[in-house]
Amino acid sequence: MNDGYKSFEDIKAWQLGRDFRNKIYNVSKKFSKEELDALNQQIRKAAVSITANIAEGYGRYSFQENINFCRIARGSTLEVLDHLYTALDQKYITQEEFSFLYNEGRKVEKAINGYIYFLKGQKN
Repeated sequence: MNDGYKSFEDIKAWQLGRDFRNKIYNVSKKFSKEELDALNQQIRKAAVSITANIAEGYGRYSFQENINFCRIARGSTLEVLDHLYTALDQKYITQEEFSFLYNEGRKVEKAINGYIYFLKGQKN
């Protein structure tokens, strides 16, 4: 697939997703010990899924498959946002941390949407 990128690492959505994933890992270290097996694990899996699906889609060499994996990555981004609400509600993070991370997640979502739009244009 010739989409203008040399590697998945060149994709802005992947780059932002990577940064977001690292921020999620850092904040999840603050969760209570009882959450180590529950929310902590879920939020980290969802955060990892963002970049992993962008990379996997890129490697499929099919525009439609790439778009489908990007949609999964977008869903994982929104899953992380939902987990952030849980962390806020349980007082594992502050309102300020929530707001910052929520906005970062929305930037990732917007970048994924832009990449999907780009791919659809390349397909046509």
